[in-house]
Amino acid sequence: MASLVQHVAGLACPPLSGASRRPGAPMRPSALVCGTYVLSKDEKERERMRTLFDEASERCRTAPMEGITFSPEDLESAVETTDIDTDIGSLIKGTVFMTTSNGAFIDIQSKATAFLPIDEACLLDIDNIEEAGIRPGLVEQFMIIDENPNDETLILSLQSIQQDLAWERCRQLQAEDVVITGKVIGGNKGGVVALVEGLKAFVPFSQVSSKTTAEELLDKELPLKFVEVDEEQGRLVLSNRKAMADSQAQLGIGSVVLGTVESLKPYGAFIDIGGINGLLHVSQISHDRVADISTVLQPGDTLKVMILSHDRERGRVSLSTKKLEPTPGDMIRNPKLVFEKADEMAQIFRQRIAQAEAMARADMLRFQPESGLSLSSEGILGPLSSDTAQEEGLPEDE
Repeated sequence: MASLVQHVAGLACPPLSGASRRPGAPMRPSALVCGTYVLSKDEKERERMRTLFDEASERCRTAPMEGITFSPEDLESAVETTDIDTDIGSLIKGTVFMTTSNGAFIDIQSKATAFLPIDEACLLDIDNIEEAGIRPGLVEQFMIIDENPNDETLILSLQSIQQDLAWERCRQLQAEDVVITGKVIGGNKGGVVALVEGLKAFVPFSQVSSKTTAEELLDKELPLKFVEVDEEQGRLVLSNRKAMADSQAQLGIGSVVLGTVESLKPYGAFIDIGGINGLLHVSQISHDRVADISTVLQPGDTLKVMILSHDRERGRVSLSTKKLEPTPGDMIRNPKLVFEKADEMAQIFRQRIAQAEAMARADMLRFQPESGLSLSSEGILGPLSSDTAQEEGLPEDE
């Protein structure tokens, strides 16, 4: 028994390596059972994870495709047989994943690379592709318009799709015969170029209602109507005169409209009344004499004017603020009052015009007693009364 105790006491635990203990950490006593070293719970878990890692590493080195049924050849075949039409003119859905100063790269779920040039991003001329709303993450439908033979990159376009939609819209607007607005962006000796639905349209000077130059119309918006829409020939012709004629047809004599002073001349002021240029003659500004128009009006002023007359053939509209004055000279002394009372004064003017016309018709009817009509003291035409008939020696109506 003594010899057994001596033998057990002579057994020593294996020393711990320096790598397994943090520097400065106190030594922890390990259990000794029959001379065998026992690992702690954390140490057992680390040992298990290390064993699993070593086994996985060995499998990756010796048998990387073990348990995988999809081979690299299968992947290549799947990519090649993916049902994506890459013919020129085809539409394809893609996602923008990177933009550059020249355009954007598009992910079209294919092994082929796709690129959207900046000049194909939209109908307008832009300096930065983000001006067209092209940013990473945008999902859009594109048209394939070309392929770069050097690297087989597909060239995409949004402009082509937008052009088709714009031409279709123009055909629809022409069929509906509506008035649209176009911004003048250029011109030549024959007319001006206006931007309509994103397309460049031509407006001949013969179809511009006012005599002016291309420089004077630059950056201005004109009311227009379609004359010719020919996508095959790329011809888009519009008319300002036709639009003006439609607008003027809605202007009745005595109507009050809001206008903006465009320019001043010694004989009057030209007023823009919703795309139509009207002349406010110096004699129609006020009942009082106006020696210098600039003392009453300035370019850019907004005012209310009344329609006196309009010549649809020549596209001329005559205006007046004189007829809107509550008392003579108010346009010079208190123009604000004139604009506040404009509708009321215009109504009085229209009533006077109607009464004058009725009086004129009544005078004509006096020479035609058989008509059986007469004019009342209020200026209203009506059936000939018995009193009136007796006074004038005319037969009464039965």
